[in-house]
Amino acid sequence: MRFFMPLSLLACLLALLVLRGLATNEVFHDTRIAISVDKDTVPQNLLKGGPVVDARGSKNAHPVSYKIPDRTVVLSFDDGPSPEWTPKILEMLAARHVRADFFVTGAMTTRHPELIRQIVAGGHELGVHTFTHPDLVYQSHARISWELAQSQLALAGVAGVHSALFRPPYSSDASALDDWNYPVVKYVGARGYLTAFIDRDTDDWKRPGVDAIVKAAMPTKPGAGELILLHDAGGDRTQTIAALGQVIDRLQAEGYRFTTISDALGASGATVPVHGFQLWAGKGFIWATHVAVLTLPVLVWLLALVGFLNFGRFALMLVLAPIHARRSKRRDAWGPPVTEPVTVLVPAYNERECIANTLSSLAASDHPIEVIVIDDGSTDGTADIVEEMDLPFVRLVRKVNGGKSSALNSGIAAASHDIIVMMDGDTVFEPSTVRELVQPFGDPAIGAVAGNAKVGNRESLIGAWQHIEYVLGHNLDRRMYDMLGVIPTIPGAVGAFRREALQRVGGMSDDTLAEDTDITIAVLCDGWRIVYAEHARAWTEAPASLQQLWSQRYRWSYGSMQAMWKHRGAVTSRGPAGRFGRVGLPLVVLFGVVAPLLAPLVDMFLLYGVLFADAPVTLTSWGGFILLQAVLSWYAFRLDREKPWHLISLPIQQLVYRQLMYIVLLQSAITAMTGGRLRWQKLRRTGEVAAPVEA
Repeated sequence: MRFFMPLSLLACLLALLVLRGLATNEVFHDTRIAISVDKDTVPQNLLKGGPVVDARGSKNAHPVSYKIPDRTVVLSFDDGPSPEWTPKILEMLAARHVRADFFVTGAMTTRHPELIRQIVAGGHELGVHTFTHPDLVYQSHARISWELAQSQLALAGVAGVHSALFRPPYSSDASALDDWNYPVVKYVGARGYLTAFIDRDTDDWKRPGVDAIVKAAMPTKPGAGELILLHDAGGDRTQTIAALGQVIDRLQAEGYRFTTISDALGASGATVPVHGFQLWAGKGFIWATHVAVLTLPVLVWLLALVGFLNFGRFALMLVLAPIHARRSKRRDAWGPPVTEPVTVLVPAYNERECIANTLSSLAASDHPIEVIVIDDGSTDGTADIVEEMDLPFVRLVRKVNGGKSSALNSGIAAASHDIIVMMDGDTVFEPSTVRELVQPFGDPAIGAVAGNAKVGNRESLIGAWQHIEYVLGHNLDRRMYDMLGVIPTIPGAVGAFRREALQRVGGMSDDTLAEDTDITIAVLCDGWRIVYAEHARAWTEAPASLQQLWSQRYRWSYGSMQAMWKHRGAVTSRGPAGRFGRVGLPLVVLFGVVAPLLAPLVDMFLLYGVLFADAPVTLTSWGGFILLQAVLSWYAFRLDREKPWHLISLPIQQLVYRQLMYIVLLQSAITAMTGGRLRWQKLRRTGEVAAPVEA
């Protein structure tokens, strides 16, 4: 169920893209045209017969053909309706009191429903010309049935009618029937369609000139009946319209009458009304298609926004990260070295697998520390392990379970020193981590410092993906935000605060599930600087399964949104809070929420492009994006002095892991917008991160 709502939303958006592609004849478009000369299976009576072939019902085994009666002309128009040319043709036909047949495509029907209604209102006859205009010789029976059914669905939706007339795309006169298209005629005949070929092909689509079109429309024998082919869409039809008036005038002067196919054959009308489910299904289809057509510009605009945000973020990273790296090499960047002792707080709830490794790593610290372990009502013996280790620099505080914020506040109250380091109970420090983390406090303006959290269990595929994310998506981001002075989150795994800064903002808050983001924003808004210490490395145990990863990121995403909403008032504030509200908060929202929320559009357009549009161009564009991502990732790994071999899994990460993160964020946003509440979820740990890992 956790995937249902976000996946349903993405599926609906993809369906809108497909519907729009159907309406524009982009989806399932097939430009192949068959050329065949074999006629061994085609009965001679059809090859030498009239333009209308009846293979319906009992006639399917032995189809018959009908000719247009003498002194009778049927004008037929293919490929429409067109908003530019069809109204002009209808106006000319009405002025001369002429009825005609319009063989329309389903794609054009869905886009121009008002024209279909005008055709019907003018007394003209509708025929089916497939939905996407493929040569049916190359199509399966299932595809042919779909082409017909979708066209009828469109006709029902726009005009409440179905048509029993059919004309195959790229067809000609009956003598052109061959061993390839004859089975198509029989197949559609078995489904109740009367197939209409032509007597005279004007080739107006080639724009040969008005005189040539008129000449081609004239009967080969005086007085012979004619079914004439013209087009009301597919290009410039100026010549067609000019020729149409001359054709009608000349043939009427010769005593010809103009009518529809059904009337010429003395049959009931081919266009019949539909009711009930078929009618409402058609209306629903047309409504959805119109929504899709109207939605596409919005989706394209949002896709452009995603591209702008991602490339803008990449550009900021590439510009600011090197500056940050050069600053980090200066050992005196913050003033005199900080050598005084600090307090390290370790909130712990059921951390029996990890707590010993955590404390052992702190015992190797090269900076003077006191450690306070706050056991938050553990039920697995975590506190007992701490007591058994009996480390002289460790104090244990037991309390009733109240959550991480409550535990940290208890630790702050018990701390002996002015600088307070916070870490998680499943994290291990390198010997130099505390020393590197507290050096920026040599600058009295700095109120907090973010450390460099790293994935310790990176040997599995899911661990490698998180490792890439941490190096690129977290640490490189922090370099950028540091240079802009708006770091939004100090990681719970490794961070440090001045006691004064914590006290001035009221300590840790349990208003959100992202207490680290909440306290960071509060400290920034209070006027303190926050910086990133890249050499203060901490190794944390990342979730080892997709289920645990989902739980963790769901909480992170939801909690971060809570924190942003909580501090929304900073946008209109003055002073430091206003600076963060008008600079930092918009950047965090754009890069951390808007861009990831809209990023699935990239994958939807990728999928759409591969399946329905230009697959080579689409894949080339996607490959270029992956290459850019790889270059940026390699640069981030180089800055962090990490071996780049884990990047071999980057393409798979982009196809699998990134999509999971999208769904998590979508679900978090849905939860937030619907007013849902999310409980804290404790992740299962294995304790496999036993010691600092060499980079």
